[in-house]
Amino acid sequence: MGNFAIIVHPIEISDVYRRLKFLRRFPLPAAEAVTRSLPPFKLSKITGIQSPYGKTTGYFICCPLTSAQMVQLPQGKVIKKIIQAGRLAERLDVGIVGLGAMTALVGDAGVTLAGNLKIAVTTGNAFALVTALEAAVKAAEAMGMDPGGAEFVVVGAGMPAGSVVARLLARKVRFLTLFAENNRELDYLSVRILKESGLAVKITADIRRAVRRADILINVTGAAGGIIDVSELKPGAVVCDVTRPRDLARRVAELRDDVFAIEGALVEVPGHVDLGFNLGLPPGTVSAGMAETMMLALEDRYELCSLGHELSVGQADEIAGLARKHRFRVSGLRCFDRAVNPEQIAAIRRKAIRSLSRLQKE
Repeated sequence: MGNFAIIVHPIEISDVYRRLKFLRRFPLPAAEAVTRSLPPFKLSKITGIQSPYGKTTGYFICCPLTSAQMVQLPQGKVIKKIIQAGRLAERLDVGIVGLGAMTALVGDAGVTLAGNLKIAVTTGNAFALVTALEAAVKAAEAMGMDPGGAEFVVVGAGMPAGSVVARLLARKVRFLTLFAENNRELDYLSVRILKESGLAVKITADIRRAVRRADILINVTGAAGGIIDVSELKPGAVVCDVTRPRDLARRVAELRDDVFAIEGALVEVPGHVDLGFNLGLPPGTVSAGMAETMMLALEDRYELCSLGHELSVGQADEIAGLARKHRFRVSGLRCFDRAVNPEQIAAIRRKAIRSLSRLQKE
């Protein structure tokens, strides 16, 4: 018996080939069709998680749909497959199931799944949000930036998650600009931030102005890919894309080799964790959403957590406190569900320096 399960899925069809090698013989359309038809299955057992306050074990359960399939297939079919994976977790007799990657965002972000299961469910989104902000600061430092003097910009600050991001950032930064297409959405938020943290934030409905001034841009809206012109980002800027699909981060990676795009953080798990499967991440690390599931199991908190698309500052603070208690810590940066290595950062930084030099000569 394990204490938790985490539902994962292949990011691309190449990830399926690592587990189901026979599919390599099939043409791509046939391999994708086979993948869609497979039932969820137990991928591995997770052992070795131990903090000063307890230990836990769990399972990875594979929901065999790629990221593209989760976007392209009818939502009802995708949710049905995720529910099947959740019921497999029930049969494995765990106390809580966590949703990984796209499974945490499809439909109503775990609410329907929770209504169809007898065990607790978490999306992991609260800890993912907390660690994404920490990752953005680490990314800025890696680019040679002083976060204390940097201009932070939150795109989508009028949305519930954007409001939480803005309020969390306001505790730690000196310069913060909030963007929403309707400034009235931000009037109340700016007053609230001033009362909570003493920071007078700037608000704007001019996306070009917001993008041009950003040293560190936090995107909290899936619509950003259509309204942000990545050519207007400063060389050396950091873009942290906390939404899925990561359209903005992908556009930055494709069009700007002098801007650092990340999705969030890698988290080091306490103990000597054996995931039983190679996720393509550095040893002993997982995504923040996975880490949230593990720390709730360590707490014996088998209850609904981080469901729906509306999170609160209180939820974020509580999960951050559990992470400190059980010694889960940010240990790296992540983009496109892969670790970012120092060589990649150094290459972006060199190109940013060259771009700035050209701009100064013009």
